[in-house]
Order: sequence, then C-alpha cells, then structure tokens
Amino acid sequence: MATGIPARAVAVSGTRVWDGVFVGLSIAHVVVLCALASIPVIALAMWWNANTIAHNFIHRPFFRARAANVAYSAFLSLVLGVPQSLWRARHLAHHAGGAYVGRTGLWSANMVAESALVISLWGVLATSAPGFLLTVYAPGYLLGLGLCFLQGHFEHAGGTTSHYGRIYNWLFFNDGYHVEHHRRPGVHWTELPAWSDAANRASRWPPVLRWLDILSLESLERLVLRSEYLQRFVLRSHERALRALLPQLPDVHRVTVVGGGLFPRTAIVLNRLLPGAAITVVDVSAANLDVARQFLGDTVEYRCERYDPAVFDNADLVIIPLAFLGDRRRIYRYPQAAAVLVHDWIFVRHTPGAIVSWLLFKRLNLVRPSAC
Repeated sequence: MATGIPARAVAVSGTRVWDGVFVGLSIAHVVVLCALASIPVIALAMWWNANTIAHNFIHRPFFRARAANVAYSAFLSLVLGVPQSLWRARHLAHHAGGAYVGRTGLWSANMVAESALVISLWGVLATSAPGFLLTVYAPGYLLGLGLCFLQGHFEHAGGTTSHYGRIYNWLFFNDGYHVEHHRRPGVHWTELPAWSDAANRASRWPPVLRWLDILSLESLERLVLRSEYLQRFVLRSHERALRALLPQLPDVHRVTVVGGGLFPRTAIVLNRLLPGAAITVVDVSAANLDVARQFLGDTVEYRCERYDPAVFDNADLVIIPLAFLGDRRRIYRYPQAAAVLVHDWIFVRHTPGAIVSWLLFKRLNLVRPSAC
C-alpha cells in the first residue's frame, strides 16, 4: 500500500531515530562513568564512544540546529576528555588524505572553548579528588587513548581494511565497514553494508586485535618453512582432509589456489591427488611466490595479483586460505567456481567439510553454487 511518504523522507527519519539512540547512549556513558568508574571502564568506554558515537557525529551531526551541535560537541569533549572540534578537524583531514597541523590560525573558538572545558574538568578532579585523578582517571584515559591509537593504526596498516564480523559490527554500529566508509564518508552507518565489495581488503580480526593476523598466521607459516618435521605434519593433515572431500568434487581439470605462497601445502598435495589438473597459485606477494617455486618448480602456474572473489574464476576448483583478506561470508554465499574449498577455523562448521587438524584448530569446508 502506498503511504504517500517519499522513500528519502523515510530514510532520513530512520537515521534521526538512530541519532537519538546515540545521544541516549552518550548519556548512558556518563551514568556508567559515575557509577562504575575504574581504569578498564574509563578506557573501554572512551574507545567505544570515540569509534561509534563521536565518530558518527563528526561525519553526520545529530541535530538540525547549529547551536545544539555545538553544545553536544562540548558535552562529548567533557565525556571523552578530548576537544571534539579539534578531533573533527584532524579526522576530516585524515579522510582528505592529509595530516592536520595545529597551527594557531587553525584553532577555532569552539576548539578553544572545548579545550578550556576539558582543562577545567581536570582542574576540578585535581582539586576535589586528586587520588582518583592520578590512580584511576588518568591511567584509564591514557589506556583509552592507546586503544584508539591501535584502532586507527590497524584500520590502515598495509592499506585501509574492513572487518565483517557480526558481533563487532553490532556492538560498534558497522564501524568494521572501514573501506566502505572511506569511499563514502558521508553515508549513514546503517547503509554501509550495502556498499560492501568482496574485493575489499578485510581482516578476520577487529582493528585492536589485528596484530594477530601477523602473529598467529604468518609467523606460524614461516615457522613451518624452517622445519621439515612440521612440513610433513602439515602435508599429512591437509592431504587427509582433501582426500575425504575429493569424492564430492566435480570433475576437476583446473584448480586455483589462493594465497599459495610461502609453504604451498595445498598445491603440493593436489599435485599428487589430481595429477592431470592444471594448478594456478595466486598470491599478492611476489616474494611469497618465489618461496612457493622452491617447492613446486614449474609444475604449476603463478599469478602475482590479489584474488577477487566477486569475479567468476575459470577453474573447476578454487581453494581459499585461512589467511584470506576479504569477505569470507560472501564466498560461502556466492562461490564463484563449480566448487570452492575454504580453509577455516575448526568451529566454523559447514557441510560437507572435513577437519584438517585439531592441533592446527582448522577445518576445510566445501562450498558449491546453489542450484536455485
């Protein structure tokens, strides 16, 4: 039934509702600080607010009246202990591709007023509760700044990176869609998933935990390179899982192994299991491919490029690694080959699938296009 209300009006109304939710949550932030003030509460609340409420307010002010936005910016400055006008200038410069330089001429009246408010708050705490300021507020504040630094660093280390985990994006209001946000910084956070692209650089970890990408996967991969015993163990584990799934594969003549650089265990095993198949190893790192050549020689083809799962691959079988940087959910939903084998954590159950190793905490899932 037609309502007579333009779709744009409905969308704007919906975003205004969420703006109201953010205002309510910022007030709840104050209540939590007053009732449960501690180092972790101050730090975590600052980190969360800065990357949700305050960040969204920077890009899309919540109020129609300028005076209301100025007042709310001052309120957030007190809650977070950071002048919001100053952070807004720095953050928008970051989106513009430059670095904000705090020259005297760039300081606005709002920046000065908000800085004075923050300094006044610290002065009141120093006078009325010096012990709390030194042993609780200041450590929590500095820890919160550290978390914000980690967040910003790992959102862009090696290139702007998204995280598509449902829990994080529910708790942080789609903050994980960071590539999408940088491409369209004015888009409301509720609309960001619609702009997702499978080719986007992505990590399985939220930004503050993203160092695990290097520590847990690449370091282990390089450890395998230095041990023949570990290489034999990894090859046996993967061969057992691949053999279990082979009867459920279609006729395989062409195979694409994604991220097959460093120790190319999957390509080595498939050379044995599918001796007549043409295997292509795709890796964004030329150095990794050079390492793979030491194990595979000229038995496979090598392509130095980033694999795009949104493009249909001219292969009967595609192998996706555990370290794949992209939207894994899209691969499960829309496999771009007759069969796709996805290396995943052991708790990501999919049928059909086979456990690679409990010790490696890893399984192999077979995905095929839907018949619908």
